[in-house]
Parts: sequence; C-alpha cells; structure tokens
Amino acid sequence: MKYLVAMVLFLSVVGCTGKSRIAPLAGDAMILCFGDSLTYGTGSEPGKSYPDELARLLGRPVANGGIPGETSGEALKRLPGELERVQPRLLILCSGANDILRHLDLNQAAVNLREMVLLAKGRGIDVVLIAVPRWGLGLSPARFYGEVAAECGVPVEETILKKVLGRRELKSDEVHPNAAGYRKIAEAVAALITRSGGL
Repeated sequence: MKYLVAMVLFLSVVGCTGKSRIAPLAGDAMILCFGDSLTYGTGSEPGKSYPDELARLLGRPVANGGIPGETSGEALKRLPGELERVQPRLLILCSGANDILRHLDLNQAAVNLREMVLLAKGRGIDVVLIAVPRWGLGLSPARFYGEVAAECGVPVEETILKKVLGRRELKSDEVHPNAAGYRKIAEAVAALITRSGGL
C-alpha cells in the first residue's frame, strides 16, 4: 500500500496525465534507443539496427543503448547511467522481451517499465514506448505496454513488432528481425514521433 501511495504521488509530480504528446525535436536533439537485442540489432549486419535506420530517417543523432539478453529489471538498473551519459531529449524504450521469453513475472516487468518511464520524465525527457508481443498464437502485444503508456501519457507503438515478427521475410530467426525488419520498425517509430508532435 505504501508503494502504491508513493507511486500515485510521484505520477502526479512528473505529470503522467494521459496526454500522449512529445515536444518538437531540435535538429541536434539527442535520441536514446534503449532496450535489449531488438534495440541492439541482433539479426542484422552492423549499421542496420532500427536506431541506425531511425537516425537516417529523422536526421538527428541517435544513440543505441541496446544490450542483448537484458531483462527489464536489469534495464531499470542500467538506465540512470545511460541517461546521464547520453543526455537525450527523447527516450525510445523497448524492454521486456526477455521477461516474456523467460516466463518471468509480467506484473514486475510492468512495474519496471513504468519506473523507467517515470525516471526519464522526471528528468524532463520525453518517452516513446515500443510494445513487444507475447510469442505464441497471434503474437499479441503484452497488455502492460498500453497500460503504462496510457497511465503515463506517452506514445506507444503497439503493432510493428507483431507485424515484423509475423513475416518470415522480415526475420533473421523466430524472435529477431533482419535488416529489412529493423527498417520497418524505424519507419513505424518515425511515423509515431511525427504524429506525436516530435517533428
């Protein structure tokens, strides 16, 4: 109960109001893509990850903060140092795939994701989420991404990974895109940033 009360108070302080907009990105605004192997670019050749493609599409500097195999709990511990190092204006967060693959507690994954969003917003950094699907019939996106996005008022891309991982020609293996798949992800994220006011 104490945790719940503290979280509600913190949400009100950092402004989780449900308005899914981000501030316009200046030409030199740094973007940090943060997550696991899906961010790192596993399955594609060097220079073909979605952060690489996003930098080309947006014409802005993009840092790749992806570490293959990382869980959301490990990501939460790592994020403060990355935010300090990169000093981004926008955080694109794609975390939780390894929680899903390893059948970890998804309620805890939701808590971890929410804390990462709040950590960034508390520093004045806008956030965009990328939802990871639950592998299995239909590749439906895990519910907690939409719930955290609605609660904290951040844009979320909920369908692109489902579309990419559902097409053999866009995958390098069962859980990773290939270069063409990462390009599709970057295009979807760029479109979401534009719709949300970033461009």
